[in-house]
Amino acid sequence: MNLNHFTQSTYIAGFSGGLLIGFAAAMLVLFNGRIAGISGILGGLLQAGKEDKIWRVMFLLGLIAAPFIYRITFGLPAVTIEARTIKLIVAGLLVGIGTRYASGCTSGHGVCGISRGSIRSIAATLTFMMAGFITVYLTRHLLGI
Repeated sequence: MNLNHFTQSTYIAGFSGGLLIGFAAAMLVLFNGRIAGISGILGGLLQAGKEDKIWRVMFLLGLIAAPFIYRITFGLPAVTIEARTIKLIVAGLLVGIGTRYASGCTSGHGVCGISRGSIRSIAATLTFMMAGFITVYLTRHLLGI
């Protein structure tokens, strides 16, 4: 792994992004009493008869708009995706299934749940992380996929 491509701007961007995510999650829970878990927000939007659709739509539109605003403001870095399309599709489906079994996604458990001191969220996040570590080790180092 070559760490020479990391620069001070990488750290600043990561830190700033983390602050913005934390701020947005805190504002949503303080002013709306809701957790900023993307799977829960999207799932609630898809349920018929939900009365709180407006804030869910606005939240999701913000997620979609943010990369475009960033691109206009700062430009996009060069990105190389080494995985094949089918691998990305399978990975996405597995993540979606996992969020249903875990009763939430990494943003809900990792950002919001841990900050609230939820034991269930701490356990879920540790499980997500360990599953990711094991998957990368198996696929890249043992199987060479």
